[in-house]
Amino acid sequence: MKKTLLILAAAFACFSCTGIDMATRYPNMVADLDPFSVGTANASFDQLFSSKLKTQNVNVIFYPRENIVALEFRHELVRYRQFWNQSARQRFAEALTKYKDDFDNERLVTKFNKSRSAYGRLQGKVEWETFKYTSTYKASPAFELGYRFKGKGPYFTVLQRSAKEETGIMSGSNLESKQFVMYYTRAQGDKMAQFFDQNFLLEKAGVSVGGKPSASDEPDVDEYRAK
Repeated sequence: MKKTLLILAAAFACFSCTGIDMATRYPNMVADLDPFSVGTANASFDQLFSSKLKTQNVNVIFYPRENIVALEFRHELVRYRQFWNQSARQRFAEALTKYKDDFDNERLVTKFNKSRSAYGRLQGKVEWETFKYTSTYKASPAFELGYRFKGKGPYFTVLQRSAKEETGIMSGSNLESKQFVMYYTRAQGDKMAQFFDQNFLLEKAGVSVGGKPSASDEPDVDEYRAK
């Protein structure tokens, strides 16, 4: 009997320590769940040797323990994971709202050097792998929220700036993450904002009930009529 009580006490102590460790390790945890996909969105990218944009699927992965969303996509044969914490996701939604208001009220300017960070700049995180190397590289580039005219109309944009690689895997090199732009039509931006919504993510994680995402058609280009 005494031996049984000692075993139970040790098990309880181990469980308690595990709980403390989880809380310490994951201070922003909303659920003790492994990462899972909440859906697929679309974004467009510039192409080498072409003026046309290429639309790519973006897999949206939620990390409940970190309360972070990762956007997984391929660009120029490189696989990227772009990480957005809750504050950054809120900034994306607010910037998109401002862009749509400027769009509707015909306040957009055509010079990208003036519009590329019109709605702010934030610190991001990114990982990437190439076909040539199997290592995972990491960097902390700035994300600039703005817009850009491309082809027949404007797009809401996230400009990922270049940044120094942080793991040091390629010692002695000056490896950096590449700079590129992600283009969103208003409908595509709305869909991404839905995936970024905290209530939506909590609902998917089974934590609480939030607003349900609504499907919407995504035109290839937003028509814009300037004054």
